Amino acid sequence: MQHFPTDYTSILQRIDAVDPVRYGKTRNYINGAVSYLSPYISRGVISTRQVYEAFVAKGYSLYQMEKWVSELAWRDYFQQVWKHQGKGIFTDLKQPQPDVQFHHLPAALANANTGIDAIDEGLQQLQETGYMHNHLRMYTASIICNIGRCHWSQPAEWLYYHLLDGDLASNHCSWQWVAGSFSSKKYLCNQENINKYTGSSQRHSYLDTSYDLLPDMHVPATLQTAANIMLQTVLPAMAPVQIDASLPTLLYNSYNLDPQRRSQQPANRILLLEPSHFAQYPVSEKVLQFILDLSKNIPGIQVFTGELHDLYQIHNLSATAHSFYSKEHPAFTHYPGQKDARDWLAPQVQGYFPSFFNYWKKVSRHL
Repeated sequence: MQHFPTDYTSILQRIDAVDPVRYGKTRNYINGAVSYLSPYISRGVISTRQVYEAFVAKGYSLYQMEKWVSELAWRDYFQQVWKHQGKGIFTDLKQPQPDVQFHHLPAALANANTGIDAIDEGLQQLQETGYMHNHLRMYTASIICNIGRCHWSQPAEWLYYHLLDGDLASNHCSWQWVAGSFSSKKYLCNQENINKYTGSSQRHSYLDTSYDLLPDMHVPATLQTAANIMLQTVLPAMAPVQIDASLPTLLYNSYNLDPQRRSQQPANRILLLEPSHFAQYPVSEKVLQFILDLSKNIPGIQVFTGELHDLYQIHNLSATAHSFYSKEHPAFTHYPGQKDARDWLAPQVQGYFPSFFNYWKKVSRHL
């Protein structure tokens, strides 16, 4: 069962251990050579550019590691979609999801009881570890949305809640890509395909049929029942933080935990946990603890539970007079002061692209 260390040295060692060539050949298998870097990238501890440069320094060419680099680009692509579409990522992006019958959280998802053994095992491990292989996520979304005819939004929120690498853009846009609201067609899988990539040997399930029969299948009874679950985050109690008003304040959050950012600059360093953010986008206790543990890599970090205006009032700060620094991110546009640029894979490529292919074509030119 996969473990995710939180100290920065171990994270750098994990980058070094990746074999990008083997990754490209085996990544779709759940026992393949995946990198396990996504939780650190999504939390902003490391960047897609940093990872790419680590392998260029080892002498790999883009041709040798194209599949690996394109997966890094997918993450940046979804971030660009979020940056330019804003709250649009929480609605059907290109067209309404086709063939929807239900708008709920299926109990089969929450209870790991879809009837597909490899998926149910993956869902159980997700709740235990906070991790799920990307191919299993696609299978899960396909079963819930395209076989279960359920709208993607509540299932996506549930998955985000449990993922250590929870990234609203990657998660929600991926669900939409599978469900056909952010792609030209729905993604379908059958039992044979699942068995091949998961190493399972299940037979006689509702997916044990040919692809041409899947679109017209009646929704299995096990996928029709709604779960009655309230997703919520219990934040740590507010503790006092010390602010030196003569120094600038660097703001960190659950998507920006880079210990190298302005590391030589004397500053107040505050991890801001705003209740309004987590009420809107709740995460599990396991995910929250992961965020707190990762923040310990930042020397002098203090945790503030409260809204940004609470920090102003308690410490008599002015958003205009005091120097604030943060890192650009669509979830935190309300931060004051200077917003440092993110370390994009190809910083020259900005804007909304209707398809990943169009985005990758431009990115690869700059690599």
